[in-house]
Amino acid sequence: MSIDSSSVDSPTQAVVLVSCPDRPGIVARLAATLDEVGGNILDASQHTDRQGETFLQRVHVSWPSVNPEPEEVHAAMQELADQFQMDWRIHWGHAPRRVAVFVSREDHCLHDLLLLQRDGSLQCQISLIISNHPDLEQVADRFDIPFHHIEVAQSGDPESESRQLSLLKANDIDLVVLARYMRVLSPSFIERYPGQIINIHHSFLPAFAGGRPYHQAYEKGVKLIGATAHYATAELDAGPIIEQGVIRVSHKDSVKDMIRKGRDIERTVLARAVRWHLEDRVVIHAGRAVVFA
Repeated sequence: MSIDSSSVDSPTQAVVLVSCPDRPGIVARLAATLDEVGGNILDASQHTDRQGETFLQRVHVSWPSVNPEPEEVHAAMQELADQFQMDWRIHWGHAPRRVAVFVSREDHCLHDLLLLQRDGSLQCQISLIISNHPDLEQVADRFDIPFHHIEVAQSGDPESESRQLSLLKANDIDLVVLARYMRVLSPSFIERYPGQIINIHHSFLPAFAGGRPYHQAYEKGVKLIGATAHYATAELDAGPIIEQGVIRVSHKDSVKDMIRKGRDIERTVLARAVRWHLEDRVVIHAGRAVVFA
């Protein structure tokens, strides 16, 4: 169970995410509990993992007539949770969540996120951009977002990561987006933000994990290339997959052609994953991401 004051739409709205052992009556009891505390269900999506016998649900709730009392809602939900052995969390509609974007030299994913956030398509505040190269500082300046150049001699460099983590803590960051950040974060870094780091990998995982995936794809002569947005874990490119996309290629395409084609897929896939995370549409269950899209 957790309570988080993150953004949905307004202070009188919230998203409730639950998971528990599957049994009859869960949906009815959850709806009744929310009704008892004055909530009105705007939207509900559910999934039952038959193999694991687990029930998962996302409920978007509003309080149209009165401002809810969070502690009253918490108490009612906890009573239900105790009965159903339920894990749950609620995200209230207050201030937008604060996002940090990590980049290297590639700018296509960064540009897309900044434009979507500026236009209101991503309900968040991009608070800072951190890069191991100075190349994209002008992009940050154009959007009036603080840019921090921190050299990273090699992946997992303790000194560099200490500086990065200090910035994240100082800015109360809720989500880290690796927008073609060409360094691998250490397990200790990732442990600080479990389920809060989204990476875009330029291949259709689990194929071609690691470095130079387009080169690997070219050498194998594949006919489809893709991109994968996933949560970062200690195991490289193996975290729960949130979204994927593909595009067709042929023997006529060079590595350069594949990179060019792949960029469009990368930006689209990453934006979807970030949006779904911010809208509390993703639940990590049994090592997989269940997406209520």
